[in-house]
Amino acid sequence: MNLSIIIVSWNTVDLLRRCLASVYADLPPAEMEVLVVDNASTDGSPEMVRAEFPQVTLLVNRQNVGFAAANNQAIRQSQGRYVLLLNPDTEVKPGALSTLLHFMDAHPEAGGCGPRLLNPDGSLQTSCYPAPTLARELWRLLHLDRVRPYGVYRMDDWPQNVPREVDVLLGACLLVRREAFQQVGLLSEDYFIYSEEVDLCYRLRQAGWSLVWVPQAQVVHFGGQSTRQVAAEMFLHLYRGKLLYFRKNHGWASAQIYRLILLVTALARLALTPLAWLEPPARRQEHLTLAGHYGRLVKVLAGQSSIINRQS
Repeated sequence: MNLSIIIVSWNTVDLLRRCLASVYADLPPAEMEVLVVDNASTDGSPEMVRAEFPQVTLLVNRQNVGFAAANNQAIRQSQGRYVLLLNPDTEVKPGALSTLLHFMDAHPEAGGCGPRLLNPDGSLQTSCYPAPTLARELWRLLHLDRVRPYGVYRMDDWPQNVPREVDVLLGACLLVRREAFQQVGLLSEDYFIYSEEVDLCYRLRQAGWSLVWVPQAQVVHFGGQSTRQVAAEMFLHLYRGKLLYFRKNHGWASAQIYRLILLVTALARLALTPLAWLEPPARRQEHLTLAGHYGRLVKVLAGQSSIINRQS
């Protein structure tokens, strides 16, 4: 078995159907399998997979065990030399799977690779990032990348036909060599959702594997279709994941500093919230909703010691 494609889904039946259809519309010549893990969906996703894609290996969880744990379920059951972690809100463009597989075959030093992700309108979407540091996180939280990219790559300036080694590949579509998984371990189940692929990429690079962005392979990523159903909760998971990443990989002191950075920037945003009333209604509501998220984040950060003190 050459390729195992793993898709974790939660209440994205229509997008999952589209994703699976795109996979089976352009199969690579290599032997492959597709495993779908359903995290207790209530929208008929498992029934759709059984009825329309009977060739898929379907794993159905009675509760939402999280993104990392669900992926690991399927990775342990899969048999492919390569494992593709694929979000259900993606559409694989023709030739993408073959291109990624050929790249990995030709570059045994690569532990993983990822495609050029596209927005639904065909524009370039962020597909990779520099490794997170405290300075980069502060830069990002202050929105200074608009002035000078530092927390992100200048991907618009990159050639679109030349692979490029990067620090972190986005988990929406990430092809990993099984040998690399066997060396560094699977996704850390300490993460429920968010930062699990950042943690994996860190461990792969620490073990000497390279990670490569392969723009010749293209995948449309609709983005956040599961998480926006519970946006407030996911906002908290985002920063819990980042805190845990710093604690696990850079130590207790780094996590404490990051916690302080989050508190200061969140409080600064809240202090500016009254200015939202000067904006048009739609923009105002967006900023007020975001302020609510930051208010909850401040409360959570006050009791965040359980994550900061967690041992890696």
